[in-house]
Amino acid sequence: SLVVLFGATAGAYGAKLGSDERELILLVWQVVDLPSKKVGTLHKSLVKADNLDLSDQCREVSGLTPEGLGKAEPLDRVLQQFSQLVSSDLKVLGRSSYTLCSDGQLLIRQVLHPETSKKNFLLSDCFYSFYDLRKEFHTCYPSSAAVKDQTIKTMAEYLGLGTDETEEDFGVWQVKTMVAIIFSMLSESGDHVFTEPETVKYKYETGPCSKSETVDSETVIRARGLPWQSSDQDIARFFKGLNIAKGGVALCLNAQGRRNGEALVRFVNSEQRDLALERHKHHMGSRYIEVYKATGEEFLKIAGGTSNEVAQFLSKENQVIIRMRGLPFTATQEDVLGFLGPQCPVTGGKEGLLFVKYPDGRPTGDAFVLFSCEEYAQNALKKHKEILGKRYIELFRSTAAEVQQVVLNRYMSTPLIPTLPTPIIPVIPPPYTIATGSIRDCVRLRGLPYTAGIDDILEFMGDATADIKPHGVHMVLNQQGRPSGDAFIQMKSADKAFMVAQKCHKKMMKDRYVEVFQCSGEEMNFVLMGGTLNRSGLSPPPCKLPCLSPPAYAAFQTAAVIPAEAALYQPQALLPTTRTPQASTAAPPTVTYYPAQAAQLYMNYTAYYPSPPVSPTTVGYIAAPPGAVAAAATATHTPILPQPGALVRMQGLPYNTGMKEILSFFQGYQYAPDDYNGLIQLSDQARSVLQAPKEWVCL
Repeated sequence: SLVVLFGATAGAYGAKLGSDERELILLVWQVVDLPSKKVGTLHKSLVKADNLDLSDQCREVSGLTPEGLGKAEPLDRVLQQFSQLVSSDLKVLGRSSYTLCSDGQLLIRQVLHPETSKKNFLLSDCFYSFYDLRKEFHTCYPSSAAVKDQTIKTMAEYLGLGTDETEEDFGVWQVKTMVAIIFSMLSESGDHVFTEPETVKYKYETGPCSKSETVDSETVIRARGLPWQSSDQDIARFFKGLNIAKGGVALCLNAQGRRNGEALVRFVNSEQRDLALERHKHHMGSRYIEVYKATGEEFLKIAGGTSNEVAQFLSKENQVIIRMRGLPFTATQEDVLGFLGPQCPVTGGKEGLLFVKYPDGRPTGDAFVLFSCEEYAQNALKKHKEILGKRYIELFRSTAAEVQQVVLNRYMSTPLIPTLPTPIIPVIPPPYTIATGSIRDCVRLRGLPYTAGIDDILEFMGDATADIKPHGVHMVLNQQGRPSGDAFIQMKSADKAFMVAQKCHKKMMKDRYVEVFQCSGEEMNFVLMGGTLNRSGLSPPPCKLPCLSPPAYAAFQTAAVIPAEAALYQPQALLPTTRTPQASTAAPPTVTYYPAQAAQLYMNYTAYYPSPPVSPTTVGYIAAPPGAVAAAATATHTPILPQPGALVRMQGLPYNTGMKEILSFFQGYQYAPDDYNGLIQLSDQARSVLQAPKEWVCL
């Protein structure tokens, strides 16, 4: 037997049903006995929603009013009545089992399952299996419209059935018409058989994912704005009613191994993914979650892994994973098992523990633990922040994807910023380096608007701009390359820095006040490397701690080494002019731009890094005195190309591009090797490249 089911919410109707999170307000159903082609009583129940504010479309289509709904029963009571009345009708027809049949997927997947999940009551088993009448109709009549374009009305019109909706109440006509369509499909001409119902997964299944696995990009979404403590089960609950692939929830981590509020979710097919996209800006608790399309490559980058150790750890399926953080570095497996105690036995004993280590074998203080059931995991979570040794231990729910990210990616030996290839041209020491002494000749700006640029900072500092060292403005960026709200300014003396801090502290920039503190070059370097500087003092960055810093990476050096070709670029080619320079009879040459810190950021733990150093003259804010520029050029011997221009900049090169490919790209264009001989001191290797019979030279 089938139970034909129709419903409506207080919001959108039709193809957008359930996309606005509005509650169910109407259920209409009727039992259909397929062998005898008999039907039971047609039932219609109003549902009292928590929010009785009906949309205009709902009022117009359904004719329902808040007053009428206010007298109805809540959803849990209506579903109880549904089960009782269906059982009664089946007895009359001499049947005992049934399967639901609805008009499409939305009512069950996008309305009933999400709403009951949010209201914390369980649906009966009958709601986990149903027939999609649109798919069944298209299977029976292949020449009909595509499934996504079908409606009850179009199916009725295809069969020549009556389509006057005004003859019946809203919902009643829909169910009667669906029953008529089913009988037509069962007739001799159709002879349709209902054999393969749609299914809804009862629970999310965890499991590992291999990097060699093929993931269809049409099945993956990115969820953004998740609470940081969200687990894979919480995310699966947010998408309740949709079928997530096994091991299909991958929580994204930042460079410090902590969750960043994003997750990639893989569904069993593209249809489920499309339904998931309709939950854009639905709520998880009090937060709305953004849902976007993602790719299979992105999912594998987060969830994929190839470590035998991890694969063996995750081979035990349907386990609850707990992450422990802050373990003493001397902690052993026996210590962890003793900490957890007999109330929360670990699956497989020692085999259910996975310690996370650095590439050189040192412990990180993290571990993952497997539990066979939710009860044991809950007992373990109650030990959050209890003491082991002399340290308190944090415990969180975790996922298989997080295990692979932390073990395989967080502590890889490959630096986050790849090492630059060795240039064939000798290097030139930079004329300006970030100060590293204890002299407090720097100022720190904190609380900058995120839209603030170099020119805004210079305007903010006013007359003190003239006391900034050349290339002394450093915007602090986060790991995504976006402004962090901080900046450091190198002044010409400690007195100048003190005056700026006194004059500009809590001065307004746009709609925010900015804090200005005097600091030293050493303190500035600590912050740029990921440390913290506040009223409590200076906390060193992770890379300065002996227990965290891998030996392969050095901290900021006092003397930076840069490729000579970087010094050849004119600033106009790299920085857009943000202001019109003051009028002058002869435009003075500007101080040469160079990325002085480019070679210093090859560390796994860099939390912040400076923007390329900038001088006030570089952005055209003020015109530097010609004498000062000439003195700077004379003192540093910085090479400057002739004004007609001899360089072009190429962007978008493939990463594996070599010199030969670039020379081939410019085949047919001429250059004059002699123009370069006076610019830089060349080694024999470099000179042989420059003077070879080619038309172009690569810097």
